[in-house]
Amino acid sequence: MLQKYFSKIWHSESLKKKIILTLALIVLFEFLSIVPVPGVNIAALEAFQNNLKMNSWLTFFSSLMWGWLKRFSIILMGLSPFINAVIIIQLLAVVIPKLEALKKEWEQGQKKIDLYTRWLTLPLAFAQSYGMIILLNTLFGQGSNLINVNDFWGTILPAMIIITSGTLFLMWLGEIITESGIGNGTSMIILAWVLAWVPTHVMDYVNFGNYWLLAWLTAATLGIIFIIIKFTEWYRKIPLIYTRTWRSEKSYFPIRVNQAWMVPIIFAISLVTFPSLIGQILQKRASGNGREIGDWLVANLSMNNPGWLYIWIYFLLVLGFAFFYVSIVFNTTEIAESIQKRGGYIPGVRPGRETAEYLEKTSMHLNLYGGWFLALIAIFPYLASKISDLLGLWVSWKIDFIISWAWLIIVVWVFLDLIRKIDTELKSYDYKRFY
Repeated sequence: MLQKYFSKIWHSESLKKKIILTLALIVLFEFLSIVPVPGVNIAALEAFQNNLKMNSWLTFFSSLMWGWLKRFSIILMGLSPFINAVIIIQLLAVVIPKLEALKKEWEQGQKKIDLYTRWLTLPLAFAQSYGMIILLNTLFGQGSNLINVNDFWGTILPAMIIITSGTLFLMWLGEIITESGIGNGTSMIILAWVLAWVPTHVMDYVNFGNYWLLAWLTAATLGIIFIIIKFTEWYRKIPLIYTRTWRSEKSYFPIRVNQAWMVPIIFAISLVTFPSLIGQILQKRASGNGREIGDWLVANLSMNNPGWLYIWIYFLLVLGFAFFYVSIVFNTTEIAESIQKRGGYIPGVRPGRETAEYLEKTSMHLNLYGGWFLALIAIFPYLASKISDLLGLWVSWKIDFIISWAWLIIVVWVFLDLIRKIDTELKSYDYKRFY
């Protein structure tokens, strides 16, 4: 079965070209990730890389920031400014009537929204690049600076321009993959970044001879992936009846349980890591009350050794953002109007306002399960670590899965989307053979 599937892909010339182009661009993307920013102190960078290997907090922070901190890469920020711009535009569409009107213009409106998103990415990337350079220099400088922060015009500004250009280049690369390759370009770049960590992660266990632990983690990772797949594909069918023709036509409107995808975790991580970063800076730079505040933040809200306060805050943030995000992007009023215009209705529910209220109630009910699932996935390693310490188990739960737990949902979602698009291309190829 699998051999026949790959055989179809191989014989489809258009699909084969798209896959080859996508792989070539991903290789280019991986090459850029190893090119350091000009002006970086190589000796300090090597000291930082050694410190990164020994500090699990820094490793986790590096994984959040695309993993290229250890090389101070020219694509240091990855696509995070672009993703932030997308989220900001979505939120602004709720309060700005012009943006909300553009969403209703379908393809033409989406093109304008994409243009606004690109323009917003530029200042976000530029500002974020300066903040990251200063932050890294403060946190990770080992006796000497990673980069000369005293020379703004000669060192800092060129580095900011290069890092910003790297983000814009990745954004363009993603658009090329979307238009001429296979899959969504942004998602494919994120997937390539996540999977690039897998060989290094596996070799760490092999080098230390932890084969049984590696086997157990592999099985656990596959098990979690299976659960995420089932949960991601789980949706409720809202029955619909259309009466535009001489007979009624039955259909349904699907509402997924996980409507928010990975966005709540991304939001929550951004907020929950901030106090710990401030605490690290205060410990190194402040004195007196400032240093005491830094000590308290690191002791109670550190990602390296999280307390129950950190876990509860993280859990509630993910759950809260799940409801907040879905309430913004899932416009039940527009959906109800669209159903009514096409001559449809939900059995037992009046068209219009009551349909919108019914969809909103159903969405919030399903999102309760989706939000709890995302929140539990987010805090699972921390919760398991606390339970392990309380029970005195021999297994250390401060280890990670083969694929980082924080990004498993992204990996599953991108793979499912990629499989659907390949299937669509194959069906198109089978159809064209008759002409």
